[in-house]
Amino acid sequence: MMGYYILIGTIALVSWLVSNQLKRKFEKYSKVHLRNGMSGEEIAKKMLADNGIYDVQVISTPGRLTDHYNPANKTVNLSEAVFNQRNAAAAAVAAHECGHAVQHATAYQYLTMRSKLVPIVSVTSSMSQWLVFGGLALGAAAGLGLGWWVAVAGLAMMAFATLFSIITLPVEYDASNRALAWLKAKNIVTPDEYKGSEDALKWAARTYLVAAIGSIASLLYWALQVFGGRD
Repeated sequence: MMGYYILIGTIALVSWLVSNQLKRKFEKYSKVHLRNGMSGEEIAKKMLADNGIYDVQVISTPGRLTDHYNPANKTVNLSEAVFNQRNAAAAAVAAHECGHAVQHATAYQYLTMRSKLVPIVSVTSSMSQWLVFGGLALGAAAGLGLGWWVAVAGLAMMAFATLFSIITLPVEYDASNRALAWLKAKNIVTPDEYKGSEDALKWAARTYLVAAIGSIASLLYWALQVFGGRD
């Protein structure tokens, strides 16, 4: 168990460092005001229109870094700061979320796969670790048998969450690539503003990378506990 706590602690530390750096980057590029004076809302609406998407709404959502695209109701949800502000960070986030809308409109395969996993992961993610814990405890108390199978079931559920994290990587990186390509092609930002938008999106992507690595490491650890305990 000590190995697991060390693993989780290391992942949590790296995640915290990346998250803090992301916040610093966004604060930095929030001070780089766009020469064209466009707000995040205006940039989002223009990118959607330029891609022939007219059935997606751009709305403001409370909180900080709460920006997301909702494929269920076709809305680009921008945090209040991004929705209203006119800087390189807001441009990057607004265009990135619209990148997901473009993925949806073009049936991007990884977004489709991730969407199909959402209902499964929403049910299994909260149960998986408890099943693994319970199965291993039952196996230790009463021999392998049923306890081992319970742990394997929990491990399978955990694998869905890990798969979800892995599939999220190409979805996020592709959305950023679409956003940056559009910002440059349409001259929405100057070269200096573009560098800020690019750097901000790189750090945002790294949060998903750390999450995926953590999920893989956790799955492998518990797999070793479950299968390593068999004769």
